[in-house]
Amino acid sequence: MRPPENLKYTKEHEWVRIEADGVVTVGITHFAQDALGDVVYAETPKVGAHFAAGAEIGVVESVKAVSDIYTPVTGEVVEVNVSLDDAPETINESPYEDGWFVKIKLDNTSELDGLMDAEAYMEFCS
Repeated sequence: MRPPENLKYTKEHEWVRIEADGVVTVGITHFAQDALGDVVYAETPKVGAHFAAGAEIGVVESVKAVSDIYTPVTGEVVEVNVSLDDAPETINESPYEDGWFVKIKLDNTSELDGLMDAEAYMEFCS
């Protein structure tokens, strides 16, 4: 699956969608969810928590492994995907839409410059 062109990517296989209001949505990529297998649990951070870029913000557990989720940006968590509590498999079914993980209000938009575009991410995964 080709990654969406409108997202940014990390080497840890998170994606970032830049929203219009200074908030970014973060999730894990199709590549990551496919490697994990069937996701059975997702632990999200609390709304209001503040993290530095690279910090662990949650956990995704699958039938194969447990994987930490890292924030690619510094900022405050303004929303978490609470639907993952009851339906963590949404990460497998819709990694770029309904399976998003958190929304973070950015402290510094320049951190986005260090993330990969879709083309670079595809090369990284190959």
